[in-house]
Amino acid sequence: MCQHALTAFIPQAWLTWRCKRAEGVSLGMYLILVSGVLMWLLYGLMLGALPVIIANIVTLILASFILVMKLLYK
Repeated sequence: MCQHALTAFIPQAWLTWRCKRAEGVSLGMYLILVSGVLMWLLYGLMLGALPVIIANIVTLILASFILVMKLLYK
């Protein structure tokens, strides 16, 4: 999961930050995504499952960054 998060979100985060535009990013999708990843992180913490925790921390950071950029560049 961690590798997938890096390959999926880093290009989008980089492009959004570099261009200072987020027109192609769906606000609703990223709100749902960040909420879902946060719930998976909490689940991983409750289980004490390190792979689930690490993967979801990485994904949460990248997806949250994109969400914040979407809100800032509105």
